[in-house]
Amino acid sequence: MLVHKKILLLALAAFFALAAGAAAKKPRGDERSTFRSYYTPDYLAFKARIMEEFSKAKAGKFSEFVNYRRKETDKSLDQKVIAFTFDACGGKHSGYNKELIDYLRKEQIPATLFITGIWIEKNKETFAELAKDPLFEIENHGMMHRLCSTEGRTMYGVHGTRNLSDVVDEMELGARKIAELTGRRPVFFRSATAYTDELSLKVAKRLGMEVVSYDILAGDATRSGAARMSKNILSGARHGAVVIMHFNHPEWPEKAALEKAVPELRKRGFTFCKLEDFTVK
Repeated sequence: MLVHKKILLLALAAFFALAAGAAAKKPRGDERSTFRSYYTPDYLAFKARIMEEFSKAKAGKFSEFVNYRRKETDKSLDQKVIAFTFDACGGKHSGYNKELIDYLRKEQIPATLFITGIWIEKNKETFAELAKDPLFEIENHGMMHRLCSTEGRTMYGVHGTRNLSDVVDEMELGARKIAELTGRRPVFFRSATAYTDELSLKVAKRLGMEVVSYDILAGDATRSGAARMSKNILSGARHGAVVIMHFNHPEWPEKAALEKAVPELRKRGFTFCKLEDFTVK
C-alpha cells in the first residue's frame, strides 16, 4: 500500500512539474494582440534585418551592470550633480504616484521617467501631461515590461523576453510608442529589473538607445520605508550618481523619502538634472 501511495505521489509530482513547464513556455500575454497595430510589414521586415545582423552573436554576461562604468567623482567641483530616475512598470502595477510628481514640480527637481507601453495604455491622459512638462524627460522602459535577455533568463520572478526577437520588440516597440505620442524618440532604455545581457546592449545601441542602470538603489521596490530610502540615497550620493525609484505605486513613500533627502543633498551642494542633460566632468 505504501509503495502504491509513493508511486501515486511521484506521478502527481511529475504531472505538476510538466504542467508548470508548459505554463512557463506559454506566452506571458500575447504582444501581437495587445499591440497588434505595431506589427506592420515594414516593422517585421525591419526586425528581420536586425535579427539577421545578430544571428551569430553570443548572449554574453547577464547582470544589472553589464558594460556599466561608474564615473569618477571630481571633488574639486563646487557644484555636484545627481540624476533622479523613476520607473513606471505597468501591468497590474499601473498606478500613478501623483503626490511624488507634484513634489518634484514644487521643488523644481528635473527627473527622467522610464515608462512602459502598457503603463501608457492605462494612463494616457497622465502620460500626455507628463510628456508636455519640460521638467521631465520621457525614456523607454520597454513595451511590455520584460527583462531583456536573449536567452530567456529572468530575475525576481519578473517575466523575461524569450529570445532575440522578443528583445527587439521590447526595445523598439516601446521606443516607437513613445515617439508616436511625444514626437521624440527615446535615447535611453532601462530593462525591467535593470538586468540585461551583453547582446541586448548591442541591440539597444543598434536601435539608437543607450542602456541605463543605476548607481543608487533607493529601495522602494524592496518595500523600504521613507527613512531607509532617504538613508540609501544620502549614503550613496556622489557627483554623477543615477538614482533609481518608481512612480507607479502611489502607496509607496517615495515623496516622504525625498522630503528627507533633498534638503540635505542641497546642503551638500548637489543639484539635479535629467539624463539627457547629464554630463560628468
